[in-house]
Amino acid sequence: MATQLLSDNQRFKLDREDDRVFYRDPRFVHHLDQGFRSRLTQLYRERIPPCATVLDLGSSWVSHLPEDVTYDRVIGHGMNEAELQANERLDQHWIQDFNRDQRVPLDSASVDVCLAVAAWQYWTQPEAIAEELLRVTRPGGEIIVAFSNRMFFTKAPQIWTDSSDQEHLDYVESVLSAQGWINVERIAESTRASGIAGLWGANGDPFFAVIGHRSRP
Repeated sequence: MATQLLSDNQRFKLDREDDRVFYRDPRFVHHLDQGFRSRLTQLYRERIPPCATVLDLGSSWVSHLPEDVTYDRVIGHGMNEAELQANERLDQHWIQDFNRDQRVPLDSASVDVCLAVAAWQYWTQPEAIAEELLRVTRPGGEIIVAFSNRMFFTKAPQIWTDSSDQEHLDYVESVLSAQGWINVERIAESTRASGIAGLWGANGDPFFAVIGHRSRP
């Protein structure tokens, strides 16, 4: 049983229509800018070993994994079939609304790394999801939760919409720690904007990540 941290009010979303309706039409666009995406790929290169089994949660039509690194298997979860079909890095995928059902349809200790990019901020039951991800991760494996300061405001729960960037980091870390993830790390960095704006020193989307580890026996 997951350790519950959020109140009902903190789980409240302005748009309470079924999420499957919101994600019904594919969005073949980048939701985060080039600076953020490049930093994320760099982090993945540093933290995910070659030949790992990778679970990519909230995936879409593009992958942020390094193109020149080979993994044993990349499993994608998302909300739109057309987007997932277009993602050439995925070896398999499935559709699931985690706000309705938090059970992950994978065997225990079957993946090495769990990824969630710009996904955590839409989960109303993060405790149960974090517990399930701990179950499917092998001992010594990791979870990497990455996000910026963007969101679909009406689809994010109040715990996210009413919090600052620092509080987002605190929140994700607290949920992971409460469910048994250990040695939690945090990253908070600025990125450089692309194009002419970047040459003039303009910042891109800020980069935040929380990394948790599953203990070894």
